[in-house]
Amino acid sequence: MVSTDAAEGILLGLACGDALGRPVEFKSAEQITSQHGEVTEMLADGSHGKPAGTVTDDTEMALCIARSLVEIECFDGQDIADRFLEWFESDPFDIGLMTADALREYSRGTDWRSVGQEVWQHRAEGSNAGNGSVMRCAPYAIAFADEPETLQRVSKQSSAITHYDPRCRYGCVILNATIAGYLRGEEDPLADALAKVDGDTPNELVETLRLVPDLIDETDLETSGYVVHTLQTALYDAMTADSAEEAIVSAVNRGGDTDTIGAVAGAVAGARFGKEALPDRWLEPLEYREDLSLLARTLASTDIDASV
Repeated sequence: MVSTDAAEGILLGLACGDALGRPVEFKSAEQITSQHGEVTEMLADGSHGKPAGTVTDDTEMALCIARSLVEIECFDGQDIADRFLEWFESDPFDIGLMTADALREYSRGTDWRSVGQEVWQHRAEGSNAGNGSVMRCAPYAIAFADEPETLQRVSKQSSAITHYDPRCRYGCVILNATIAGYLRGEEDPLADALAKVDGDTPNELVETLRLVPDLIDETDLETSGYVVHTLQTALYDAMTADSAEEAIVSAVNRGGDTDTIGAVAGAVAGARFGKEALPDRWLEPLEYREDLSLLARTLASTDIDASV
């Protein structure tokens, strides 16, 4: 049985990282320091001009996944794609380019199993392996924490709806296996996750993540939207911090793709430290806070069908 405190920590940590990073998204570390010193509080306005505690596509797409798992009680890729499309058609203020392209293609009738591949095949290297699927995938780690083979399968299938590149699909596998490892109390869940991925995993992804946390200089971490950079930086901050708050603050203040790196770091730190480690001053204004808590508790206590 997954701890409800840890499960809530994952989804609320993801949303806290997302909301803390949203106002400074696209700014450099130097710009953040110049304007804010260090971002430690939920800020209003900023990059998207929204109230304090507002989340972005990272959390909203994770909510689509969590709601589908809870309501359908199994992984249903078409239902998740339908929820993504409904969200897309609500005109969200923040959405990644590959996600938008894939959902437009899906709206034209392309099957959910192949839509991401269709988009990926027309993308040049450098614009085909973004972090738009790793940012949202954490609900699967709660639902299938004790079903590693199912977790790997659904992580890849769900990523491929919008992000088919192997670095994205296996990035979701490694991230979710790491989160699930924390839920199971493993001592070194990232190392265990890397040991379990098969030979199809891109070498660049595996070798980059093998450097975390002890074999890389913190100053070499990068903060772009490239999935390999996002995972390395977010995992580093989540694994080296002494608290969930420290992990998220460190990730956000690095600049760059602050909402997504913050969200991924927050999900991992939430699994590691639990909901109780997240500051009340962040949770109080957090958008969807009650929904996230309820969904996390339900995912942790419901037997989601792993055979579908």
